[in-house]
Amino acid sequence: MNLLTHWHRQLGALMLIFTGAVQAQVGMTQLQVGQMPVTLTYPTSAPVAPYAVGPFTMQVALNAAPSAGRYPLVVMSHGSGGSAYPDHALASTLVRAGFIVAQPRHHGNNHLDNSLAGPATFQRRPGEAIEVIDALAQDPQWSKRLHLDRVGVHGMSAGGVTGLALAGAQWRMLNLVRHCDRNGLADEGFCFVGAKEPEARAARQSSFKSARYWPEFVLPADLKAVHGGRTPTPAEPDPRPDPRVAAVTLMVPVAAIFSAESLARIRIPVGLINAQDDEVLVPRFHAGHVLQHCTTCKLLADLPNAGHFDALWPWPPAVAREVAATQVRGGLPHPGFNPRDRVAAHQRIAEFFRHNLAP
Repeated sequence: MNLLTHWHRQLGALMLIFTGAVQAQVGMTQLQVGQMPVTLTYPTSAPVAPYAVGPFTMQVALNAAPSAGRYPLVVMSHGSGGSAYPDHALASTLVRAGFIVAQPRHHGNNHLDNSLAGPATFQRRPGEAIEVIDALAQDPQWSKRLHLDRVGVHGMSAGGVTGLALAGAQWRMLNLVRHCDRNGLADEGFCFVGAKEPEARAARQSSFKSARYWPEFVLPADLKAVHGGRTPTPAEPDPRPDPRVAAVTLMVPVAAIFSAESLARIRIPVGLINAQDDEVLVPRFHAGHVLQHCTTCKLLADLPNAGHFDALWPWPPAVAREVAATQVRGGLPHPGFNPRDRVAAHQRIAEFFRHNLAP
């Protein structure tokens, strides 16, 4: 196939997706993948109606039939203690741009059960995203509605670990310990999350110092174990755990734990949304770390006057206050943030996936 023919095929596929999506409404249904609930949003021609889940209200066509055709898949990985619903504005934007969106409720790190928050969920999340892709590939209804050879992944906050790991980056507990030993006060929103009380904070600080004076070869194996992407070899140079993942977007991601060397090995396109006034995950340690070392990563939006949660919507005031109360620093909606910047950032994510997931 010559280059011109290939370009025409790509353009035709994009136009088919885009023109169908312009008229699409947003359908929503729930799937079960093993023990993991998954929220699926997708294009439909059915009319939407208000749908309330706790404090969140969304305009969706619940359990409606999907529109005909095949669509690229984006798996969205929520933040720590989160769910699909605060990411619904972005999911809807993606659906209207011609995607089907799958949002797993991560085991032990969601709004109903947060018992595995931290490194335990960092290890589990990439595998859970792959489980969702596998399940949809085998589903008799949804497999015929999806293009699964080029899948997108979006990660918000702790979901950034999902996205970076599936792009091929690697992390270790030792990276976390050393980062927080050096930068614990400057990045305390990350390093001391879940340890606000003085005793818990002191214990956490002591654990960060534990590796300071010892050579690496004598440290415990669990500190040195590598998680996330694959270690490339000459025979298998691709660092991705699953080659179906073709593009990733990250919003205010957890990233300080990833090694610079593994970030430099990423070869797929990665787009980032940064919040300039993020105190929960200080940008220079997280999003900035990715952009410094990953040559295929680009900044899609640098949101002015934005805190950590300002790119989420819906984000009811009661939820915002409750979540902010659990943070060591920051977390409340930023008074100077312009919601139009959120809408623009969501559109840039959709454009990024539309460009990079074309058939």
